[in-house]
Parts: sequence; structure tokens; C-alpha cells
Amino acid sequence: MADTDKPSSSEEEYFAREDIEKKRKLALQQAAETAEKQREELKKLHWMKCPKCGMDLQTLKQGNVDLETCFNCGGVFLDSGELEQLMAHHGHEGSGKVMGAILNLFKRK
Repeated sequence: MADTDKPSSSEEEYFAREDIEKKRKLALQQAAETAEKQREELKKLHWMKCPKCGMDLQTLKQGNVDLETCFNCGGVFLDSGELEQLMAHHGHEGSGKVMGAILNLFKRK
């Protein structure tokens, strides 16, 4: 009777594999959570900071576009697609030639 109560070696291997798989999934989950926390902390450190001098960026409205501007170094930063919006907005005005020339400096080639 004592022999029938003892699990077979294949059962032990099965449960050992299951236990290892649970631990592996838990470790992966913890690593993902840690990476997400680190990304959030970095975002808090760098959010609305000038990449050139590190000072705070201020948002200025230019038409329907928000320009992030650093008053310390004079940098102006655009999000994706904002350059095209600025060019479309200023392209039809008399002063649009000057603005267009400036914006052409930032245009992708």
C-alpha cells in the first residue's frame, strides 16, 4: 500500500515542470512591470524638458499648433506632423515666405 501513495517519477517531473513554468511567467511579469515603472520614471524626469539645455519647455500657440519653446536657449520643438500644419497655415500669408524659409530648414529630405 505504501508504494501506491508515492507519486511516480513522471508525475513528479510533470509538477516540477509546471512549477518552473509558473515561476518563469511570474519572473517575466515582474520584469515587465519593472520596465514599465522605469519608463514612467524617465518620462517624469524628461517630460517638457529642453533636450539641449534641460530647462523647462513652455507651450506657445501658433495657429492650431502647440510649439514647445525653451526661453533659456531659444529652442523651438515640434511634435510629429506639426511642421506640415505650420507650413499649411502660414503658406498663404504675405509673411509666409519668411516662415516657409525657416520651416524649410526643418523639413525632412
